[in-house]
Amino acid sequence: MTDQLKLKEKAGYGFGDMASSMFWKIFGMYLLFYYTDIYGLPAAAAGTMFLITRIWDTLFDPVVGIISDRTRTKWGKFRPYLLWFAIPFGVMGTLMFITPNFSSTGKLVYAYLTYSLMMMIYSLINVPYASLLGVMSADVKERNVLSSYRMVFAFLGSFIALLLIEPLVEFFTAATGTPQAGWTYGVMIIALLCVVFFLGCFFLTKERVKPITTGHDSLKDDFKDLYRNNPWWILLGAGIAALIFNSIRDGAAVYYFKYYVQETEAFKLPFMSGSLTLTTLYLVLGQAFNIVGIIFVTPISNRFGKKSVYLGAMALASVLSVIFFFLGSSNIAGILILQSLISMCAGSIFPLLWSMYADISDYSEWKTGRRATGLIFSSSSMSQKFGWTLGGALTGWLLGYYGFEANAVQTGEVQTGIRLMLSIFPAIGTVLSVIFIALYPLNEEKMKVITSELNEKRNQ
Repeated sequence: MTDQLKLKEKAGYGFGDMASSMFWKIFGMYLLFYYTDIYGLPAAAAGTMFLITRIWDTLFDPVVGIISDRTRTKWGKFRPYLLWFAIPFGVMGTLMFITPNFSSTGKLVYAYLTYSLMMMIYSLINVPYASLLGVMSADVKERNVLSSYRMVFAFLGSFIALLLIEPLVEFFTAATGTPQAGWTYGVMIIALLCVVFFLGCFFLTKERVKPITTGHDSLKDDFKDLYRNNPWWILLGAGIAALIFNSIRDGAAVYYFKYYVQETEAFKLPFMSGSLTLTTLYLVLGQAFNIVGIIFVTPISNRFGKKSVYLGAMALASVLSVIFFFLGSSNIAGILILQSLISMCAGSIFPLLWSMYADISDYSEWKTGRRATGLIFSSSSMSQKFGWTLGGALTGWLLGYYGFEANAVQTGEVQTGIRLMLSIFPAIGTVLSVIFIALYPLNEEKMKVITSELNEKRNQ
C-alpha cells in the first residue's frame, strides 16, 4: 500500500509544527533571558524551575500518548487535539509573558504555574500531532518526505518568530513605555499566528493507516511492548542528547551576544522604528540553514540511509562546535559562518528522528501485532522536552555557577562560561547522540521487510 499525499496535505501537516516551533523557539532562545533580565528571577532559580516543571511535563507525555491512542472520533485519533487545544495553546503562551505586580515569591509561583500549564497544553496538542505522521501514510519514503515538510515548516515558523519577536517587542515597548508590556503584546501576535496554523493543520490532513487489530489493547501490554523495544530506547537516548546540544546553544545565545560580543545593531529596519541586532541575525541565520539541512537530507538519506546521514551530521557538528570556542568576540564573520554550518547539521537530523519514530511504530506492530502509535510518538516529545529540560536547567545553573548577574558587566570567568555553553558543552551532546545512533538496528533493508509484511496483513 503506497499513499501518495497531495502537496496541500503535506503543507497542512507542516503547519502544525510551524505553530509549535514558533513558540518553542521563543521559549528556547528567549525565555531564560526574559525570566532573568525582564521578569526578575535569579538565573539559578529559573534553571531549577525548568527542571522541576519539565520533569512532570515529560512524564505527562506518555499519558497523552495513551489517551490519544484510545481516542475515537469522526476525525480520527490524533487530529481532534489540534482543534481542541489550538486556542488554549495561544492563550497560555501569552500568559507566560505577563509580568504580574507580585512579590519575588509571588512572581516565582506565577512562573511555575503558567509554565507548567503551558507545557501540559503543548503535550496535549504536540504528542497527537507528532503521532499523526505515523497514520497519514504507510510508505516509508513518503514518511521521509512528510517528515521533511514538517521540519521545513517548523524551521520556517522559527525563522518567522525570531525575525519578528525583537522588532515587535521593541515596537510595543516604545508604544507602552515598559519592556514587560512589550514582551506581552509581542508574544500575543505570535500566539495568534500559532492558532491559525494549528487549525490549518487540522483541516488539511487526514488519517489513513489502520491498525491490524482494532480492539482495545491493555495498557500493561502497551508498556511491556515499549519496554522491550530496543530501537525505541536507542532513539530515545539519541534524541535527548541532540536536544541537550540544541537547547544549551539556544539558551546561551542571547547572553553570548549581550555580554561577550556586546552586540551592536546589524542594520535598521525600514518598516518599523527598530533595528535588526546581531543576536537576531545570528538566530535567523541559524533557522535559514536549518531549512537548508532539511532540504538536502531527504534525497541524501533516501540514497545512503538515515543512520549514516545522522552519524555524519552529528560528527561534523561536534567538530564545528569545538572550533566555535576559539572564536574571538570581534570575529563576527566566523561566528556567523560556524552558526550556519552547525545549524545545517542540526536541521538535517530532526526529520530523520521523526521518520525513525514512525519506523519504530511499524517495528513494534510487526513484532507484537499491536500498534501504539501515540505512546511511541509521545516518547519523541518526551525526549524533546527532557533534552530541553536538562539543557535549559544546565544553562541556568551554569550561569549561576560562573557568577552571572543580570544587566551588569560580566567577569572574564562568566564570559568564558558563556562561550563554553555555545561550543564545548553542546559538543558533548552531539558526541553522545553519535554513540547512541551507532547502535540503531533498523536500516532501510530491515524496514522494507517489515513494511511489506505489515501491508500483507492489513490487506488480508
